[in-house]
Amino acid sequence: MAAQRPPAEVVTPDRLVTRCDPAALAQDVADEVTDARIVGQVRAAEAVAYGIAMGRAGHHLFVMGPPGVGKRTLVQHVIEDHLAQHPVARDDWVYVNNFAQPHQPISLRLPPGRAVQLRDHMRELCEDLRTTIPATFESEEYAAAVERLNAEFKERAEQAVLAVGEKAQRQGLVMVRTPVGLSFAPRKPPGPEDLQGEQAVLDPKAFEALPAEERARLQQAMLDAQDELMRTLRSSVRLRKEHADRLRELNRSMTRVAVAHAVDDAKAHYTDLPDVLAYFEAMRNDITEKANHFRPTQGEEAAEGDAMAEVDLAAYEINVLVDAAGSDGAPMVSVDHPTCQQLIGRVDHIARMGTLVTDYRLIKPGALHRANGGYVLIDAFKLLSQPLAWDALKRALLSAHIRIESLAEMISLVSTVQLEPAPIPLRVKVVLFGEREICELLQWLDRDFAQLFRVIADFSDDLPRAQDTQRALAASLRAQAHRQAMLLPSDGALARLVDQGARESGDATRIGASVRRLVDVMAEADHHARRAGRERIEVDDIVTAVAARRRRASRIDERLREEVERGMLMIATAGERVGQINGLMVYEAGGETFGEPVRISATTRLGDGEVIDIQRETHLGGPVHAKGVLILAAFLGARYSRLQPHAIHGSLVFEQTYGIVEGDSASLAELLALLSSIADVPIRQSVAVTGSVNQFGDVQPIGGVNEKIEGFYDACAARGLDGTHGVVLPQANVAQLMLRDDVIEAVAAGRFTLHAVQHVDQAIEVVTGLPAGAQAAPLPDSVSGRILARLREYARLHEGERRGPRRRRHDGAAHPPRASEAAP
Repeated sequence: MAAQRPPAEVVTPDRLVTRCDPAALAQDVADEVTDARIVGQVRAAEAVAYGIAMGRAGHHLFVMGPPGVGKRTLVQHVIEDHLAQHPVARDDWVYVNNFAQPHQPISLRLPPGRAVQLRDHMRELCEDLRTTIPATFESEEYAAAVERLNAEFKERAEQAVLAVGEKAQRQGLVMVRTPVGLSFAPRKPPGPEDLQGEQAVLDPKAFEALPAEERARLQQAMLDAQDELMRTLRSSVRLRKEHADRLRELNRSMTRVAVAHAVDDAKAHYTDLPDVLAYFEAMRNDITEKANHFRPTQGEEAAEGDAMAEVDLAAYEINVLVDAAGSDGAPMVSVDHPTCQQLIGRVDHIARMGTLVTDYRLIKPGALHRANGGYVLIDAFKLLSQPLAWDALKRALLSAHIRIESLAEMISLVSTVQLEPAPIPLRVKVVLFGEREICELLQWLDRDFAQLFRVIADFSDDLPRAQDTQRALAASLRAQAHRQAMLLPSDGALARLVDQGARESGDATRIGASVRRLVDVMAEADHHARRAGRERIEVDDIVTAVAARRRRASRIDERLREEVERGMLMIATAGERVGQINGLMVYEAGGETFGEPVRISATTRLGDGEVIDIQRETHLGGPVHAKGVLILAAFLGARYSRLQPHAIHGSLVFEQTYGIVEGDSASLAELLALLSSIADVPIRQSVAVTGSVNQFGDVQPIGGVNEKIEGFYDACAARGLDGTHGVVLPQANVAQLMLRDDVIEAVAAGRFTLHAVQHVDQAIEVVTGLPAGAQAAPLPDSVSGRILARLREYARLHEGERRGPRRRRHDGAAHPPRASEAAP
């Protein structure tokens, strides 16, 4: 016979909580910390340090972990330390006009601080040109040159016409000017009465009196002269074009002279930058080609001329995209709203005369431009929430260039001509922050993710509760209080904050890594301490703050407890009942975790060895809960029906639950309810049970043990504790206990008991008061003995039903069934 298991352990009050010693947190002057460094997280800190220092492509960093553990703060500190030892060399970037193709602006790289210098020099140059060029065109030298040019072409035009007139005169014709232009007519022979040099037109009567042959000759001569005049006038058009070309070249030469000095002075500052020198030459050529735009005009056209000159000069401005030595000098950029345009930049438009126009001056930088050469920090969830932002970031990182694209054009909403700014080389380290689920989804769904983000820093949810960790946490909390202008906490208050951190981790041997929650508690305690007129934050202020936070989130908890007290939720805390047990559940509300009792009931009858989970059948049970029910069904069959049919049909249900039930922490309670129903043994309703069970009956630890115990304690305390109330919990969870002071006091006074168990046999003895019985040959009065007897009875009945009823003779005597009726 196997040895009887020891009884369940009654947990003593000294094991219900693990308090931090305030004396161990006393601050030495030499240990004073003014910077709120991250506590623990050594593994994550090593990964972050490697990711920041690694300069090869594709080694961007994804920092994952729960919120509030200090991921961003640690990364910022590591970057600051790295930059202090390895300063980064960043560049200025500007966009300038592409005079040959204005829709493709040119990007120029400059050393830090030179972009603003170039912009200022260009503004000075434009101001000089605004006065120098018009003055050049108003000079006497220019006026004389234009006068000479005009006189030359006027004389050439007149000489051509005079030559035609002289030829016509030799033919007996005279050239006359009419309202419709120049024409030819027969000349009157000169007489003594005519003035010297004057020629008169022959009147029509005299012309008719001429011989026919003379008239014909004169008419033909007039036609020939008229044709030659037309040819001469047509050639004057080419003469005017030549005049315009000569005038344009004169304007260019004058402009070139006016611009040369100013441009050469500006170029002298950038002899080490060939791209800038090339831009100055392109600018010089463009201004020379557009010299006419700077010519002064008269009258109403003057305003239009000034406007044209303003536009032309604006085309030579410098669009400073990144000023690495000025406003954009920070090598670490945090992106709060990572849209596509916020990352890669945008091209703005302005409304002009009812239409949208743009140019290179309206190009705006993105976070990648500002962080180029440094580091950019982005929240992964926000990034993935923005349309096209993730794809834009990947394209930039994979191509190592920032290419500004129109969002409307990317999704094919417009087909108009857009600016195509020249791409800018990208050299940046991207750090994404997110929860583990986001990182896992990206690794699974995006094949480019592993190529780009090869360094993963995983922050722990909690930390070992070692002495040095507690001291580091206390020092960090002091620094946070100093930074946020709070009252300084006392050593006792810090110790209670450490205890709260252990409580939130759900394990007395560990501390929750979310320092932010402890800082929030300390801030609320600071409020209470100031209202009380204290000079420091004390223990009572921490206790008050913790209670107030739970109070604000306890609406559902208060309503559930009220319904338990009224009997609306049927939770029995006294008496006994077969197949009914109090389980424990936890839920979260308002950032706080609460525990509540729940009734679990089981019924059994003759069947085919099936245990029905009503939650699963009604789709109100999760997969983990369904797994727990299948495990306890396997335990029943393996322990009690190994050599006989498992002829039982059981059903389990969480009473009065209307939402999803998930987890296996109630599998021990469900198993006890089943065993009670099979053995027909009542269960004490003054005891609640929590714990998971495996196929061998071993009790496994569960989560939320503190909240579960306190939830049942509150329900029992509301009705009055009589010393019979308690909770059965896994032995492994005892080391995690961080219970409230009132629960500890009740346990110390013997009004509430905690029973730690390692096996289902220990638990069944607590809840039934009967011995569990040895597994091999249990006593008839033990729970196992009763279960075996009931299962044998079920097996016998099941075998009889399977074989069918025996036939009887007419005289009532039984006889064997026919061969066809025999069981197979």
